Amino acid sequence: MEGVEIPSYFLCPVSLQLMKDPVTLSTGITYDRDSIERWIFAARKTTCPVTNQTLPDCELTPNHTLRRLIQAWCTANADVGVERFPTPKAPVDKAQIEMLVGDAKLPQSQLGSLRKLRAFVSESERNKRCVEAATGAVDLLASIVDRNSSGEDIDDDCLESTSAACDEALHILCSLQISEEGLRDLVAKNAGMVESLTTILRRSNYNSRAHATLLLNQILRVMSQDQLINLSDQLFQEIVSVIHDRISHQATKAALHVLVDACPRGRNRIKAANAGAVHVLVELLLEEPDRRVCELVLVAMDRLCGCAEGRAELVGHAAGIPVVSKKILRVSQVASERAVRVLHSVAMHSATPGLLQEMMQVGVVSKLCLMLQLDCNVKTKEQASEILRLHSRVWKTSPCLSPQFQVSYPSPYIR
Repeated sequence: MEGVEIPSYFLCPVSLQLMKDPVTLSTGITYDRDSIERWIFAARKTTCPVTNQTLPDCELTPNHTLRRLIQAWCTANADVGVERFPTPKAPVDKAQIEMLVGDAKLPQSQLGSLRKLRAFVSESERNKRCVEAATGAVDLLASIVDRNSSGEDIDDDCLESTSAACDEALHILCSLQISEEGLRDLVAKNAGMVESLTTILRRSNYNSRAHATLLLNQILRVMSQDQLINLSDQLFQEIVSVIHDRISHQATKAALHVLVDACPRGRNRIKAANAGAVHVLVELLLEEPDRRVCELVLVAMDRLCGCAEGRAELVGHAAGIPVVSKKILRVSQVASERAVRVLHSVAMHSATPGLLQEMMQVGVVSKLCLMLQLDCNVKTKEQASEILRLHSRVWKTSPCLSPQFQVSYPSPYIR
């Protein structure tokens, strides 16, 4: 449609593209269905994008008159390359969803019904909302994953079908973007869900592992501290494996979130460190250009360096200290602050003469001095200053070290 001027009232105010399925909000403003559903349901906004008025409801009324005008305009301009889009399908209703949910309870029709449900949720945000709201839909999907994840006590003839049904149910659950309340209810009704997802992570199917990681990421965010304490060693081993295998960018980020959420304190940090988490985090940091991933890696590394095992793994990796130092002032303020926290943990609790020399050689001292001169978090400046003061006698030959640090107390590692 290059060179064709589209009437402004045919354009969606959100996407600025020609509307294919115009719908009107209670505020009287019309949008393309896909755009406004992403705004309301995926982004969880409660206001009208144009008027900024709070929406009393999320009802979307099809604007058939405007759609016909747009289609007529497309037909009139067909000779200049404008294609007429087909009339949109009628959205799926709750009755259809509940009928499929009922059919999915029957072994002979389960897989087919789940595939239809998956097709529905992939069409639009409205369909996802309908599936989540349908009576018993989320409970059924969770029970299929929980019951069929291991494949134990299942005949070989049924194993393939059962595994496929589990994968379909898992894919749908990941797509629904279930509310926090819904996730808590899911965990309460399916006590073995985390163990089931851990079992799925052991499969060779990358799609299944990715979806299991995404769902775990959602579930761990609503779990209580008591529930987090009981996470198994196997879970951490499998999450580390997901990061190591680079299944997908989305799965890697979800796995990093799992590490962060599972290790605020306590023994989970030790479990993750023993599973090799620090090693794969260092390797990921060496090659990952994405800013958000780098930040997540450093947040996770900061958590794991809260235990002796995590610090030992970082110091033991030849690239550990150098890559953390390298990320200071190169990625973002968040990354710099987290990197300083990691170095602070190591310098305060795990410093040796050899490590201190390495920190000076790879530029840690100069980076810390720069942090003191920049506008950054007060706590970060305090930690950088504390590191420099503690080990000033070891680093006194560094040209970066200000004289103010030379009068501080000596490092306990220097005789």
